Amino acid sequence: MHRPPFYPQCIAQLSMDYLEFKIKCLEEFQEILIAELAEIGFDSFLENEDGIDAYILQSEFDRKKFTEIISKYQQAGQITLTEGVMPKVNWNEEWEKNYDPIEVENLVYVRASFHESKPGFRHEIVINPKMSFGTGHHATTYQMLRHQGELDHTGKRVLDVGSGTGILAIMAQLLGASQVEAFDIDDWCVDNGNENFDLNGLTTRMGLGTIRQVNPLGPFEIILANINKNVLLDELEIYAGLLAPEGFLLLSGFYTEDIEDLLNATTPLGLVLRKKSAKDNWAALILQKIDVP
Repeated sequence: MHRPPFYPQCIAQLSMDYLEFKIKCLEEFQEILIAELAEIGFDSFLENEDGIDAYILQSEFDRKKFTEIISKYQQAGQITLTEGVMPKVNWNEEWEKNYDPIEVENLVYVRASFHESKPGFRHEIVINPKMSFGTGHHATTYQMLRHQGELDHTGKRVLDVGSGTGILAIMAQLLGASQVEAFDIDDWCVDNGNENFDLNGLTTRMGLGTIRQVNPLGPFEIILANINKNVLLDELEIYAGLLAPEGFLLLSGFYTEDIEDLLNATTPLGLVLRKKSAKDNWAALILQKIDVP
């Protein structure tokens, strides 16, 4: 469930209370705080002009660990925060009021089941999200879908890392992949992803765990990873090992200013940049595996 920047996910569980922390900080500390808080159980984040809003199940909250993280960065990051309890709302109803279909050029029309189909697109994906990330609304997902449309998926084995709603895995299937494997670290997202797979006629099931826990068996001709910079840097060597010769690795989930750091890490692994794009300061890369001398 590593997602840039962990947009509110699966907080549709009406029987559960979430704590909400509105954290004001310097912009360069937002990603650091997201990574640190995710490690202690925070599973949903919103970035804004002032900082981040962070959410955690009340039952999972560890006050001591939270205070240690905030204290570590408080002075340098100019952190102030307010705390509250997330009101219980019917998120499905909220989505129906606020969730608009997405058009990725003429490639794909992404809609919910309560929207009508629309002609003029090569493909259509139906997503009923229990989260706000992974619908195509975010710039990273949009770019990943667009880049997928530029690659030949016919007969290819595809791996979707941190699949979320399953939208990229569904896109791979629509583009002709012979086998699609997908997984996520959050069981709520796995349930939601499998529901979306059913809506779109996929028989594959989403796995639960990190890439090390799931341990997928390569080679894959295409690997999709729309996560965040820290996780990508940690797992790049694994992706390279799973990728078939001449295979493609599609990355997103990081800012344009992070491209250099990603390329510095991918080049020694025999991954060559074939294309890069940017939208709303979010970047996406297409890399191809070549033989390392």
